[in-house]
Amino acid sequence: MFSRHSCMSLGQKCTKLLKLGSPYSTTVLNPKTAIIMLNMGGPQRTDQVHDYLHRIMTDRDVIQFPFAQDFIGEWIAKRRTPTVQKRYEEIGGGSPILKWTTLQGDLLCKKLDKDHPETAPHKAYPAFRYASPFTEDALEQLQNDGVERAIVFSQYPQYSCATSGSSLNVVFKYFQQKGLPKGLKLSIIDRWSVHPLLAQCFADLIKKEIKKLPEEVRKEALILFSAHSLPLKAVNRGDPYPSEVGCTVQLVMWDLKYCNPYQLVWQSKVGPLPWLGPFTNSSVKSYAKQGKKALVIVPIAFVNEHIETLHELDIELAEEAKEAGIEIVRRVPAPNDHPLFIEALADLVKHHLKSNLPVSPKLINRCPHCENPGCISSKKWFAEHCSL
Repeated sequence: MFSRHSCMSLGQKCTKLLKLGSPYSTTVLNPKTAIIMLNMGGPQRTDQVHDYLHRIMTDRDVIQFPFAQDFIGEWIAKRRTPTVQKRYEEIGGGSPILKWTTLQGDLLCKKLDKDHPETAPHKAYPAFRYASPFTEDALEQLQNDGVERAIVFSQYPQYSCATSGSSLNVVFKYFQQKGLPKGLKLSIIDRWSVHPLLAQCFADLIKKEIKKLPEEVRKEALILFSAHSLPLKAVNRGDPYPSEVGCTVQLVMWDLKYCNPYQLVWQSKVGPLPWLGPFTNSSVKSYAKQGKKALVIVPIAFVNEHIETLHELDIELAEEAKEAGIEIVRRVPAPNDHPLFIEALADLVKHHLKSNLPVSPKLINRCPHCENPGCISSKKWFAEHCSL
């Protein structure tokens, strides 16, 4: 038995919210505070897949080829496009990440307007790295809207140079080239892996899935936390992502009172170079050999549904688990619009606004073996220009 999370009713709600027009809310007049929701994004149609892959493969914050980055990146993107297009077709023809981010931003801003009226009205701006709406478009739109304050809010709870870092570099390059508008206060929420409400949200979602298991396997079911992997080169450079994911896992299990055995594993490896393991698919096969019959899969580093959950876990991993002999696999949904998750987002923004830290000291500090020539420039710029 395999249970995949269904997004149909909530997805329809997202579609009604988004319509076919601008991803930025047109109902918020004269916004005072912008919430810039950074994420990688995803193609909304299969004909956008190639350009999406090309942007990822030529982003040196994500992957560094020893030479000819643009040429090799384009070759890989072209070669992988048909396969990835097929995967998107199998989950409905495109990524739902914009719909979810739009809904999350709308719910977040409504809560902030009520709980923190001194900075209202708030308006959310989805700002994607590799798909529309691009970060640059969001930054231009918020200036056109005349906001007084812009909070750059990474939607990756756990920081990595390849995700939050790459998106923040886009923000830096944009304002470095065009200049920071006079009077605009810019600040950053760069990571939040240990926020208690994030842990409580995942714990609540896990408990609901465990309760659906047959009673005879409920206590023995293995909770398998799965996060996007990272090249070992990045790990050895000092990227904080693995440790921050581990922190989230431990907080979730603390809230669950360590009710079940658990393990952190890593998914989505790309290419022949060594990546951080153990890998999710091979771990499932190994646990099957150990006699495990029931697994609860938790996408611990993803805040909304997209191809890594809807296809890689719900389709690919489901088939591999069944072939390996796992009898029951339940996949915990991403936080999406869970009330505790929206509460976590709002709490993070409220505490940020009341703090005296427009940018965290951790963000300003470089990895011990940093190799990115633009990294020191961006961190120095944020340290000098961010304010609350």
